Amino acid sequence: MDDPVETANTVLREKGYAERDLAVHAGPRGKALLKGNKIISPFSDEAPLVLRVVQELVPSDAELGTKLLRPAELRAKL
Repeated sequence: MDDPVETANTVLREKGYAERDLAVHAGPRGKALLKGNKIISPFSDEAPLVLRVVQELVPSDAELGTKLLRPAELRAKL
């Protein structure tokens, strides 16, 4: 089975993000953390859910422009 953290990072790279700007990191107990310069504070949840957020809710870097992602807004769209 594919690793959701690796898959999420591949999707983020395809959307134009540098790792310092937005990346997913593995956390304890199956959790994953979406963090970087383009998000106000880290978004943490189960790794498959973080992957879904990256695939469905995170816009491309070009679309986001100079704005920052907000974890509460991402969670509200789930």
